[in-house]
Amino acid sequence: MSAALGAILAYAILSRMAYVLFVGLALRRRERNGVPTERRERAEAFRRFRRTAAVIMYHDAFAFVVLCLATRNTWHLALPAVITVSVGALLVIIGLGAKLWAARTLGSDAYYWHNFFDPEAAIGPVSSGPYRFISSPMYTIGYLQTYGLALMLRSLPGLIASVFAQVTILAFHYLVEKPHFERLHRSS
Repeated sequence: MSAALGAILAYAILSRMAYVLFVGLALRRRERNGVPTERRERAEAFRRFRRTAAVIMYHDAFAFVVLCLATRNTWHLALPAVITVSVGALLVIIGLGAKLWAARTLGSDAYYWHNFFDPEAAIGPVSSGPYRFISSPMYTIGYLQTYGLALMLRSLPGLIASVFAQVTILAFHYLVEKPHFERLHRSS
Protein backbone atom coordinates (compact mmCIF):
# COMPACT_ATOMS: atom_id res chain seq x y z
CA MET A 1 0.00 0.00 0.00
CA SER A 2 1.38 3.39 -0.95
CA ALA A 3 1.88 6.21 1.55
CA ALA A 4 -1.07 8.09 0.01
CA LEU A 5 -3.40 5.10 0.41
CA GLY A 6 -2.13 4.54 3.94
CA ALA A 7 -2.91 8.17 4.72
CA ILE A 8 -6.43 7.79 3.33
CA LEU A 9 -6.96 4.67 5.46
CA ALA A 10 -5.68 6.51 8.54
CA TYR A 11 -7.98 9.43 7.68
CA ALA A 12 -11.00 7.08 7.55
CA ILE A 13 -10.05 5.36 10.82
CA LEU A 14 -9.46 8.70 12.57
CA SER A 15 -12.79 10.02 11.23
CA ARG A 16 -14.55 7.02 12.76
CA MET A 17 -12.73 7.53 16.05
CA ALA A 18 -13.70 11.22 16.05
CA TYR A 19 -17.32 10.17 15.55
CA VAL A 20 -17.59 7.57 18.30
CA LEU A 21 -15.35 9.43 20.74
CA PHE A 22 -16.96 12.86 20.29
CA VAL A 23 -20.50 11.49 20.50
CA GLY A 24 -19.66 9.08 23.32
CA LEU A 25 -17.82 11.64 25.42
CA ALA A 26 -20.40 14.37 24.79
CA LEU A 27 -23.25 12.05 25.80
CA ARG A 28 -21.39 10.79 28.87
CA ARG A 29 -20.66 14.40 29.88
CA ARG A 30 -24.34 15.30 29.41
CA GLU A 31 -25.37 12.40 31.60
CA ARG A 32 -22.75 13.21 34.26
CA ASN A 33 -23.59 16.94 34.35
CA GLY A 34 -27.33 16.39 34.38
CA VAL A 35 -30.05 17.86 32.27
CA PRO A 36 -30.82 21.58 32.39
CA THR A 37 -34.04 22.28 34.26
CA GLU A 38 -35.52 24.61 31.67
CA ARG A 39 -36.92 23.01 28.54
CA ARG A 40 -35.52 25.84 26.39
CA GLU A 41 -31.99 25.16 27.68
CA ARG A 42 -32.40 21.45 26.96
CA ALA A 43 -33.58 22.18 23.43
CA GLU A 44 -30.66 24.53 22.78
CA ALA A 45 -28.11 22.05 24.17
CA PHE A 46 -29.57 19.33 21.96
CA ARG A 47 -29.54 21.60 18.88
CA ARG A 48 -25.85 22.40 19.41
CA PHE A 49 -24.95 18.76 19.96
CA ARG A 50 -27.01 17.56 16.99
CA ARG A 51 -25.44 20.12 14.64
CA THR A 52 -21.89 19.10 15.61
CA ALA A 53 -22.68 15.37 15.68
CA ALA A 54 -24.26 15.56 12.22
CA VAL A 55 -21.17 17.22 10.73
CA ILE A 56 -18.91 14.59 12.31
CA MET A 57 -21.17 11.73 11.18
CA TYR A 58 -21.35 13.03 7.60
CA HIS A 59 -17.60 13.52 7.58
CA ASP A 60 -17.13 9.93 8.76
CA ALA A 61 -19.32 8.63 5.91
CA PHE A 62 -17.47 10.81 3.40
CA ALA A 63 -14.09 9.53 4.61
CA PHE A 64 -15.28 5.94 4.22
CA VAL A 65 -16.51 6.50 0.66
CA VAL A 66 -13.25 8.25 -0.27
CA LEU A 67 -11.31 5.30 1.17
CA CYS A 68 -13.29 2.77 -0.85
CA LEU A 69 -12.92 4.79 -4.05
CA ALA A 70 -9.20 5.41 -3.56
CA THR A 71 -8.48 1.76 -2.79
CA ARG A 72 -10.76 0.14 -5.36
CA ASN A 73 -9.53 -3.13 -6.87
CA THR A 74 -7.24 -3.91 -3.92
CA TRP A 75 -9.39 -6.87 -2.83
CA HIS A 76 -8.59 -9.63 -5.28
CA LEU A 77 -11.56 -11.96 -5.47
CA ALA A 78 -11.97 -14.97 -7.74
CA LEU A 79 -15.46 -13.82 -8.67
CA PRO A 80 -16.68 -11.95 -11.73
CA ALA A 81 -17.24 -8.23 -11.21
CA VAL A 82 -20.93 -8.62 -12.04
CA ILE A 83 -21.36 -10.87 -8.99
CA THR A 84 -19.44 -8.65 -6.56
CA VAL A 85 -21.22 -5.54 -7.81
CA SER A 86 -24.64 -7.24 -7.64
CA VAL A 87 -24.13 -8.70 -4.17
CA GLY A 88 -22.55 -5.45 -2.97
CA ALA A 89 -25.47 -3.40 -4.32
CA LEU A 90 -27.91 -5.74 -2.57
CA LEU A 91 -26.04 -5.28 0.72
CA VAL A 92 -26.12 -1.49 0.25
CA ILE A 93 -29.87 -1.55 -0.37
CA ILE A 94 -30.56 -3.81 2.62
CA GLY A 95 -28.26 -1.83 4.93
CA LEU A 96 -29.57 1.59 3.96
CA GLY A 97 -33.14 0.30 4.01
CA ALA A 98 -32.74 -1.08 7.54
CA LYS A 99 -31.08 2.12 8.76
CA LEU A 100 -33.77 4.34 7.21
CA TRP A 101 -36.58 2.12 8.51
CA ALA A 102 -35.10 2.18 12.01
CA ALA A 103 -34.59 5.96 11.90
CA ARG A 104 -38.14 6.47 10.69
CA THR A 105 -39.47 4.20 13.45
CA LEU A 106 -37.60 6.10 16.17
CA GLY A 107 -37.88 9.59 14.71
CA SER A 108 -35.09 12.02 13.96
CA ASP A 109 -34.60 13.13 17.56
CA ALA A 110 -33.88 9.59 18.75
CA TYR A 111 -31.46 9.15 15.84
CA TYR A 112 -29.37 11.90 17.43
CA TRP A 113 -29.66 10.65 21.06
CA HIS A 114 -32.28 13.18 22.16
CA ASN A 115 -33.06 11.15 25.31
CA PHE A 116 -29.70 12.22 26.77
CA PHE A 117 -30.84 15.85 26.58
CA ASP A 118 -34.51 15.51 27.47
CA PRO A 119 -35.15 12.24 29.32
CA GLU A 120 -38.75 13.23 30.04
CA ALA A 121 -39.51 13.19 26.31
CA ALA A 122 -37.78 9.84 25.74
CA ILE A 123 -39.74 7.07 24.14
CA GLY A 124 -39.64 3.71 25.86
CA PRO A 125 -38.48 0.45 24.40
CA VAL A 126 -39.65 0.15 20.79
CA SER A 127 -41.02 -3.08 19.37
CA SER A 128 -42.30 -1.85 16.02
CA GLY A 129 -40.59 -1.43 12.66
CA PRO A 130 -37.32 -3.36 12.41
CA TYR A 131 -37.16 -3.46 16.22
CA ARG A 132 -39.74 -6.26 16.06
CA PHE A 133 -37.01 -8.48 14.65
CA ILE A 134 -33.73 -7.20 16.03
CA SER A 135 -32.81 -5.02 19.00
CA SER A 136 -30.23 -2.83 17.24
CA PRO A 137 -30.94 -2.71 13.50
CA MET A 138 -28.98 0.50 12.88
CA TYR A 139 -25.73 -0.91 14.22
CA THR A 140 -26.09 -4.45 12.87
CA ILE A 141 -28.01 -4.79 9.60
CA GLY A 142 -27.68 -1.03 9.10
CA TYR A 143 -23.96 -1.45 8.50
CA LEU A 144 -24.34 -3.83 5.56
CA GLN A 145 -24.02 -0.90 3.16
CA THR A 146 -20.40 -0.38 4.22
CA TYR A 147 -19.55 -3.97 3.41
CA GLY A 148 -21.55 -3.69 0.20
CA LEU A 149 -19.65 -0.63 -1.00
CA ALA A 150 -16.31 -2.26 -0.17
CA LEU A 151 -17.39 -5.36 -2.10
CA MET A 152 -18.71 -3.40 -5.08
CA LEU A 153 -15.42 -1.51 -5.36
CA ARG A 154 -13.33 -4.53 -4.30
CA SER A 155 -11.65 -2.42 -1.64
CA LEU A 156 -9.78 -4.46 0.96
CA PRO A 157 -9.06 -1.38 3.11
CA GLY A 158 -12.78 -0.58 2.74
CA LEU A 159 -13.62 -4.02 4.15
CA ILE A 160 -11.19 -3.48 7.03
CA ALA A 161 -12.67 -0.03 7.70
CA SER A 162 -16.19 -1.55 7.60
CA VAL A 163 -15.30 -4.06 10.29
CA PHE A 164 -13.62 -1.33 12.34
CA ALA A 165 -16.61 1.00 11.97
CA GLN A 166 -19.07 -1.67 13.05
CA VAL A 167 -16.97 -2.83 15.99
CA THR A 168 -16.55 0.74 17.25
CA ILE A 169 -20.25 1.62 16.93
CA LEU A 170 -21.23 -1.59 18.72
CA ALA A 171 -18.74 -0.77 21.49
CA PHE A 172 -20.27 2.71 21.68
CA HIS A 173 -23.72 1.14 21.89
CA TYR A 174 -22.78 -1.22 24.72
CA LEU A 175 -20.68 1.29 26.66
CA VAL A 176 -22.74 4.48 26.27
CA GLU A 177 -26.22 4.02 24.81
CA LYS A 178 -27.38 0.78 26.36
CA PRO A 179 -26.47 1.63 29.99
CA HIS A 180 -28.13 5.04 29.59
CA PHE A 181 -31.27 3.49 28.11
CA GLU A 182 -31.43 0.91 30.90
CA ARG A 183 -31.04 3.59 33.59
CA LEU A 184 -33.61 5.77 31.86
CA HIS A 185 -36.25 3.06 31.65
CA ARG A 186 -35.49 1.14 34.85
CA SER A 187 -37.79 3.39 36.86
CA SER A 188 -40.68 3.16 34.37
